[in-house]
Amino acid sequence: MAGPAETLEQDSARDLRFAARADLASAIEQWLSWLAHERRGSAHTVDGYARDLKDLLKFLELHRGETPTLAGFAAADRSDFRGWMAERAKRGLEPASTARALSAVKNFARFLAKRGVAQNSALAALRNPKLPRGVPKPLNAVEAEDALEAVADLHEAEWIGKRDLAVLTLLYGCGLRISEALGLARRDAPKPNGSLRIRGKGDKTRIVPVLPIVAEAIADYIKALPIPCEPEGPLFLGAKGKRLSPRLVQLTMQKLRLQLNLPETATPHALRHSFATHLLAGGGDLRAIQELLGHSSLSTTQRYTEVDAAQLLAVYNAAHPRAR
Repeated sequence: MAGPAETLEQDSARDLRFAARADLASAIEQWLSWLAHERRGSAHTVDGYARDLKDLLKFLELHRGETPTLAGFAAADRSDFRGWMAERAKRGLEPASTARALSAVKNFARFLAKRGVAQNSALAALRNPKLPRGVPKPLNAVEAEDALEAVADLHEAEWIGKRDLAVLTLLYGCGLRISEALGLARRDAPKPNGSLRIRGKGDKTRIVPVLPIVAEAIADYIKALPIPCEPEGPLFLGAKGKRLSPRLVQLTMQKLRLQLNLPETATPHALRHSFATHLLAGGGDLRAIQELLGHSSLSTTQRYTEVDAAQLLAVYNAAHPRAR
């Protein structure tokens, strides 16, 4: 019997067959299967990616007067994508919603390119729409996952790649500030399903649960570490055996921005913003998120409610009985 993710994946693929010719529909089905099974995306994540791609395909069909094909998708130029983004704005969709949709389409394009199926150079050069000022600027779920997937390949030294993956996974998986992550000692290395005691701003201490994938990334880094690491010494080391500098983590994110065409706001701190935003979008309690982040004031945490109003409205419309 098919599970929820597999069933939703099949429904999403079936729905997209009506928006694309056979060659493109087949590629989309493979992409959705890859998202569900290899990337282990949740059922709602896979469905969201499918809806975002379908939105583009419907626009291209109306814009060009023909059902999209694989060759047609590869040949789409900057004006096609800008036209789609402008049309979404006319429908009243928020920039954050369009940024998420564009990232999903870029993810599909990278999937095709890596497998030598099709290449769209115009899409790779397209920037995400700017988010309003005054609110945290997180990466969306697709961008965050892409960054974690790509970081280990930035360095020739395997242990450094594993170190950077461990650091970024910790920032995104636990919502730490970069100073908090790099301030950890070797003895603080978490165990699966364990927790971290973090001393944040103003010497305020908080307990943060650790996901198994975070603990695994850190354990993998420690196993590959070629430098002796004392229990009282720093957990994350630079190439010379000293505590890892925040600047090196910032440079890693800079490389990822260039490689993945991420927005300029894609900094190490953006991963902390992403942690909070994605928890909130998934139904997380605002006060619980406040505790996890170590905010002394709830008003600071409430800024995250403004980041993706379109996504929250979509959840409301899908869940509330009077909205159906």
